Amino acid sequence: MVPLLLVLLLAIVLFGIGFAVKVLWWIALAVLVLWLIGFLARGTTAGGGRGRWYRW
Repeated sequence: MVPLLLVLLLAIVLFGIGFAVKVLWWIALAVLVLWLIGFLARGTTAGGGRGRWYRW
């Protein structure tokens, strides 16, 4: 009975890790899209050059 419980626990943990990694990939993709939009849509400075759209 104990080995069966250990296998079920391992399956639940691996499923949870896989789900978390998949969610993190979607979040990373959304951040990348937002960064690209911000990079392409940044405004120009008074000197005619492209300004930085971020603070750091």
